[in-house]
Amino acid sequence: MIEMRGIDKSFGANKVLKSVDFHVAPGEIHALMGENGAGKSTLIKILTGIHKSDAGTIRVKEREIEYSHPKEAEGDGIAVIHQELNILPELSVAENFYLGKEETAGRSPWLKTKDMNRKTAEVMGKLGLNVSPTTRAGSLSVGQQQIIEIAKALETNAELIIMDEPTAALTGREIETLFKIIRDLQAEGVSFVYISHRMEEIFSLCDRITVLRDGEYIGTRKTAETDFDGIVKMMVGRDLGDQFPDYQLQPGAEKLAVKELAKKGLFEDVSFSVCEGEIFGIAGLMGAGRSEVVETLFGYRKKDSGAVFLDGEEINLKHPHDSIVKGFGFVSEDRKSKGLVVHFSIQDNLNMTNLNEISKRTWISANKERELYDELVKKLGIVTSGPGQSAKSLSGGNQQKVVIAKWLYTTPRVLILDEPTRGVDVGAKKEIYSIMNELAKHGVSIIMISSELPEVIGMSSRVGVMFEGKMQTVLERSELTEERIMHYATGGESFHEK
Repeated sequence: MIEMRGIDKSFGANKVLKSVDFHVAPGEIHALMGENGAGKSTLIKILTGIHKSDAGTIRVKEREIEYSHPKEAEGDGIAVIHQELNILPELSVAENFYLGKEETAGRSPWLKTKDMNRKTAEVMGKLGLNVSPTTRAGSLSVGQQQIIEIAKALETNAELIIMDEPTAALTGREIETLFKIIRDLQAEGVSFVYISHRMEEIFSLCDRITVLRDGEYIGTRKTAETDFDGIVKMMVGRDLGDQFPDYQLQPGAEKLAVKELAKKGLFEDVSFSVCEGEIFGIAGLMGAGRSEVVETLFGYRKKDSGAVFLDGEEINLKHPHDSIVKGFGFVSEDRKSKGLVVHFSIQDNLNMTNLNEISKRTWISANKERELYDELVKKLGIVTSGPGQSAKSLSGGNQQKVVIAKWLYTTPRVLILDEPTRGVDVGAKKEIYSIMNELAKHGVSIIMISSELPEVIGMSSRVGVMFEGKMQTVLERSELTEERIMHYATGGESFHEK
């Protein structure tokens, strides 16, 4: 289907790709892997006409090409689902789905709104997104918006579909639906390039794996002839060891208590506690209310009823500023809109939560500002060219580290992490896990939401499982299994070992 040979690309003095080869066969699901910054996105942008290569050749369906615009690639049957969503939030689901391909009645300027709404509902229903086509897209969750993007690409009758982290915000059930669609299309001869950091997805779905490291082609392996450790070693150039740190946490006294918290229409009667030095996981399917609960805790939303206690004292958090004053930190699942100001520099992003530490009255100390940057970049291993580098230009893993770094200097008492490793490569994941463990060892109470069950089980002291806005149960570490968590996440009230 596609054949790329000897692809070079530099941006100024920075050589991003160095003689990279990449081949995809007709009807193949081919994984493209590598750590953040390995060159995967640049290679795809060259293939689809966003960037022009400095050297090398590209052949699509045995014809040598050099696209100058993504529309030319689309005309050749190549569709891309980008990691960053291209949803227009003020438009409806149907308006987003038909954007640029609206249907009209003959030569009339009038849109066939009813027909478009009906067809949108049918397509979205096949993907498990049962919402009204007239719903404002911006009111949907990140995962639901991702399904719209997937549907748009799948409906183009493409011969090659490129998916960049398509399941990062999807639930297990939604992933199963997506995989069935991919396999059905593969049976019809459609090829896929699948970019993901989720190893279990790669090994269950893909036929071959190509690995890039530091802009270089490392190799291609048949999935059936390799394993997790082999691919990780190709990606990072060394053995990574166990995926999760050894569990050595010894939680102390109760730090945070949430009692019968409720927000009408989102969740009700949610109660749980978090101890000092504990990592408390929250699991559940999309729409269960996980993010809404922690957003209410942090003051993004106003609670309707219930109480929150910190060190035994009832607190009323009406605004994020109240939470920060009380010692809360919050890493949102949507780092681009709620975690970073992407057009600001790394330094400016770090400054935002630490102005009291680096300033006196209205003046910011340049020396303290640089000390803040140096300490946090070293502590988290952020790969950057300097404090003035824009956050937008960082890899996903390094962006996530900056979001976490913003809160470390504030010495949070309670740190809320909502999908802390979404879209992050395997090496950066392990670094984030180590940071979490170190924080917990120093007494920080951590609440972690994750859709990845191995992550929830590997990192948590206890796990609260939510279903349809209610906390179904809280499981002790000794009780944690994927089967048990999914039982409660799908509405089960009691669990019996089989």
